[in-house]
Amino acid sequence: MHGVKLFTGAAVSVLLMALAGQSSALAETIESALVLAYQGNPQLNAQRAQVRSTDENVPQALSGYRPKVAVTASAGYQYQDTKPVQGGPTIHGTGVPRSVSLTATQTLFNGNQTANRTRAAESQVSGAREALRVLEQSVLLSAATTYMDYLRDSAAVEVQKSNVRVLEQTLKQTRDRFNVGEVTRTDVAQSEAQLAAGKTQEQSSESQLTTTRSNYRRIIGVDPINLAPGAPVDRFFPSTLPSAIELSLIENPAVTSAMYGIDVNHLQVKIAEGALLPTISFQVAATQAYEQTLTIFRTSTASAIAQASVPLYQGGAEYSLIRQSKENLAQQRLNLDSTRDQTRATTVQFWGNLVAAKAQVQSAQAQVTASEIALNGVREEAKAGQRTTLDVLNAQQALVNARITLVTAQHDRVVASYNVLAAVGRLSPIVLGLKTTVYDPSVHYQQVRDSWAGVRTPDGR
Repeated sequence: MHGVKLFTGAAVSVLLMALAGQSSALAETIESALVLAYQGNPQLNAQRAQVRSTDENVPQALSGYRPKVAVTASAGYQYQDTKPVQGGPTIHGTGVPRSVSLTATQTLFNGNQTANRTRAAESQVSGAREALRVLEQSVLLSAATTYMDYLRDSAAVEVQKSNVRVLEQTLKQTRDRFNVGEVTRTDVAQSEAQLAAGKTQEQSSESQLTTTRSNYRRIIGVDPINLAPGAPVDRFFPSTLPSAIELSLIENPAVTSAMYGIDVNHLQVKIAEGALLPTISFQVAATQAYEQTLTIFRTSTASAIAQASVPLYQGGAEYSLIRQSKENLAQQRLNLDSTRDQTRATTVQFWGNLVAAKAQVQSAQAQVTASEIALNGVREEAKAGQRTTLDVLNAQQALVNARITLVTAQHDRVVASYNVLAAVGRLSPIVLGLKTTVYDPSVHYQQVRDSWAGVRTPDGR
């Protein structure tokens, strides 16, 4: 029985070693699990594609600075029969009229709409990158949480299995004592009932572990095998709550994304107001035509025209659009205030959870130590006839509960630190020092920003 008892304690200490920073060289670590999630999570890869799509808004806006060139060609069949009223030649015959024209148009001024559209597109790109950071943090946090969930649930299974083995030995000893008349049938029934309850708890914990294994596969992409303990990440965020709150209002991607949203909506107002200003363009055209009439074989023309258009009234739609854009801007400013308040509240909440988790680990460790001492004492007293079998069973169950509480507290301690790191906006591969190539959205942006033509994406599609 003593050997089984020690095995139970070793099973519970799996997560406890995480707080001491110990790990196995051959084990899967929480850092390697985060790398797998960062590289292969389909939702994250889809968001990266969304950012690349948003990059194309900039060259689309820049196209307003560039000339527009068109070639027009026409050909057909023509029949003409003309007879003047008062003398003159009669024209009768057929022809094949055809022409080719080249037209180049350059916008010189359009109320600064092109400049504002370009700045708005650049702000949209920045906002999309911050939205990508939000999802990156969410994926990494989910990966860290499910990693710790599996450690917690696998440790709980070992605790329950060890408990069943202890209860089986207890039942055997109780039956032996019953056979020699030291205890009654009631003691045997109590041991049998406690063993049945222990097996139920073991099956329940195994069922929970199966669910957690499925979540691990879904989020990280592989099955969990030989996981090393996970460690807290307190060293990556400020040591005080006020500093953490201040940092979260600066670096949390939800806040920065909302700030870029204000820039976009402000520029949308400017774009709408630009519709009220004049538009100046310059057009160059050249045409070569053949047999446009039966009397003229070829005609060549060339022109260079400057054109100014001043909108006076277009039904009022442009004024409505300006008012609508201003309301959207006001809404986005209120959204930023709401996002800041939510970020501050989230940081305070997770910081409180972290402080509580630290205290719970210490309390649970003391509870386990005290429960082990109490169980040993009750067993010795039972041998002397001062305690009943039920007292021993209750003490054993109290120790199992204490060990489960410790496992849960150690899990919560690590997860709480990752939650705080995400709240302040620093849950990223760079901060964590993950051994992986970090996705850089600016690479694709620079590849397409000044592209004048081409339908292939930078990766060859």
